Amino acid sequence: MKKNLPSRTVYFLLFLLLIIIEVLIACFINDSFIRPYLGDVIVVWAVYSFVQIFLANRCSPYIVCIGVFLFAILVEVMQGIHIVELLGLENNPFFRTLIGTQFDRNDIVCYTVGSLLLVGFIFIRKKKEHSAQTENNS
Repeated sequence: MKKNLPSRTVYFLLFLLLIIIEVLIACFINDSFIRPYLGDVIVVWAVYSFVQIFLANRCSPYIVCIGVFLFAILVEVMQGIHIVELLGLENNPFFRTLIGTQFDRNDIVCYTVGSLLLVGFIFIRKKKEHSAQTENNS
C-alpha cells in the first residue's frame, strides 16, 4: 500500500511560501525577535522543503532533517571563519546576505529549535499515517 506522503509539488509550494515569508521578514521587519530568531527557525524549514523537492519519498525525512541541521551549522561555522572575506566576496551584497558575515551562537540555538520542531512534525505525521493505515487494514 502506498503511503500518503507529501509530494514534490507540496514541498515546492511549501518552499515558495517559506521563502516569501523569509523575504518579507528581511524586507519589512526589523525587531528584536521575529527577524533574528523566528527567521532562523523558518530558514531550517525552507531548506528542508527545498531538499525534499528532490528527495521526497527517497530518503528518511529524519535523515534529511539532520542533514539540513548540519548544513545550517556548517554555514554558521563558515561565518565564524569569515568565509565571505576569505573568498574575496566581502563587496558582493548577494553573497554577504546569502552566506552571512556574523557568527552567532543564538543562530545555532534557532536552527536547533527549528530542527526539533520539524522532527516533532515528522513524528506526528508518521504517527497519524500509521494510525490511518491500521484503521484501513481493520
